[in-house]
Amino acid sequence: MQELYEQYKGLLFNLAYQLTGSVTDAEDAVQDVFIKIYDVPPEKLAQPKAYLCKMVTNRCRDLHKTARRKREQYFGEWLPEPFLSSGQDAMEEVVQDDLLSYAMLVLLERLSPAERTVFVLREALGFEFQEIAEQIEKSEVNCRKLLSRARGKMGIDAEELIRPEAAGEAWIHEFMNALKQGNLNQILTMLDQDVVLVSDGGGKVTAAAQPIATRELVAQFLLGPLRAAASLEGASIEVVHMNEQPAIVIRTREGINTVAMVHVEGEVIRNLYVVRNPDKLQHVSGR
Repeated sequence: MQELYEQYKGLLFNLAYQLTGSVTDAEDAVQDVFIKIYDVPPEKLAQPKAYLCKMVTNRCRDLHKTARRKREQYFGEWLPEPFLSSGQDAMEEVVQDDLLSYAMLVLLERLSPAERTVFVLREALGFEFQEIAEQIEKSEVNCRKLLSRARGKMGIDAEELIRPEAAGEAWIHEFMNALKQGNLNQILTMLDQDVVLVSDGGGKVTAAAQPIATRELVAQFLLGPLRAAASLEGASIEVVHMNEQPAIVIRTREGINTVAMVHVEGEVIRNLYVVRNPDKLQHVSGR
């Protein structure tokens, strides 16, 4: 059992995290599965990867029902929880090739549970359609339709490859320095004309209740509330790897209180995702 845990915990965490958007729920799902596996007859574990992934998928489906009710009552915009990477993440062994970019995780929120499961299994984890069909107990034809429908909802062409969208670390440092210096002109040149900023405070800290659109308004937010948070006594602004991509982080004496994930297209920022809800930063704030 310990060998199974060591071999598959990273894969299962990747799967659960991308199905739920929650580090806490992903950890709980993986732990629950390995508790239940003790009661599974050995013959059912002849193909442990498939069996464990199916157990995690089913557990995440149950979690989704509860999460959906919570999100209907959530104040403001909801964003996935970020997690520390480079060996510091929750399950210690997240494989980058199996992880969608943070911007993709946000788009996954548009999907039904079945569409999301097929998309993650196929595009993130590289499962064949036959394997996916067995995982979710649907036909291969149905799974292909679910993937096509998911891509359509996410605005991804049928032949478009799923690839990382994160900016390089040097580029992020340049943008962060422009924020520190309050350089409006430089910030404007690094933002797409139709940039959108989404901020998640959960009603517990200051955040924009609605998405902020256009370059000028986003720049005002960055140089206003966000820069003010980084200017508090004892606070610092730095680049930290989150979700296997560089992110801008504001850290206070208590820990990390703001994480800004950046989605870049054509050397300009297309989307900014600012997570400030302290509940979503508990697992990283003290590190």
